[in-house]
Amino acid sequence: MDVFGTMPDGRRVQRYTLFNEQGSLVRLISYGATVTELHVRDRAGKVEDVVLGFDSLESYLEKSPYFGCTTGRVANRIAQGRFTLEGVQYQLAANNGPHHLHGGLKGLDKVLWNSQPIHGTEGPGVRFQYQSPDGEEGYPGNLTITVEYTLSHRNELRIEYTAVTDKVTPVNLTHHSYFNLGGRGCKDILGHVLIVLASQYTDFDSTLIPTGKFASVGGGPFDFLLPQPIGARIGEAPGGYDLNYVVSHHPDHRKLSRQAELYEPQSGRVMTVESTEPGLQFYSGNFLDGTLTGKYGVVYGKHSGLCLESQHFPDSVNHPEFPSTILEPGKTYHQLTIYRFSTR
Repeated sequence: MDVFGTMPDGRRVQRYTLFNEQGSLVRLISYGATVTELHVRDRAGKVEDVVLGFDSLESYLEKSPYFGCTTGRVANRIAQGRFTLEGVQYQLAANNGPHHLHGGLKGLDKVLWNSQPIHGTEGPGVRFQYQSPDGEEGYPGNLTITVEYTLSHRNELRIEYTAVTDKVTPVNLTHHSYFNLGGRGCKDILGHVLIVLASQYTDFDSTLIPTGKFASVGGGPFDFLLPQPIGARIGEAPGGYDLNYVVSHHPDHRKLSRQAELYEPQSGRVMTVESTEPGLQFYSGNFLDGTLTGKYGVVYGKHSGLCLESQHFPDSVNHPEFPSTILEPGKTYHQLTIYRFSTR
């Protein structure tokens, strides 16, 4: 453990470095419970960093587009930043056009978490905990959140989330790393080959808010049931990919299931995604525009990285037909997501 930087109020941001028996390495910081580096081998045995990020805390504080962080209280979008619970209407910040995104102006990605190393049978890890007070960013209830990252000896980055509340409140947490399995020399992710094990997605309007209907991928540009290079049909997706795939409709979906596989042909790296969540948001780095310079002096242009975010559906709090994101007192929110790395 070392110090990654100092917050404006003088608090130190801790950095943890984890190693496993496969030669992989992950670095995490207590600001945003964030993954800053993830190094894994290619088919020739060369280890490279496969996530986007910054070298300094200042860059994360000033300009990060959610690189590697934990997002919430409610990840993704809430229409007009508005919802009603138990007859009370709540108004949140509109920080994405007219809508609320990723927890608001100061979501979980922009707070300092308590942290400590953990040592389990799976491999080394870090436990992050944050107490979000009642009313923070407009959300009801005191919410206690724990996120545990483990770098397993089976070459998995395991992320386990739990949360408890003292008042009924929506909760939808996710991990927001931008992956590029080609490493720092790979300009974009358009040549990555993707599989998404979902035949439907939540239909959305021009502002990316669900209409409430489920649409079939139906052989169109959103169809990744069979392996497809991301760049093959990205021109048919308005602005690029940014949509939620329906992995499960079940209201109490809790089963760990395989959601996606990502393959980078030049390096041979493979990443599979498993989760207990009913949805998977695929975002192809559409708003990276070359104005950010990240680690190793790399300039991040459009599609430099992609996100595969296991979560509940966008705007679920306003769609009773979707699996519920409502957490009640006396119950525990739980989620497990696993990113597994291999080569071929």
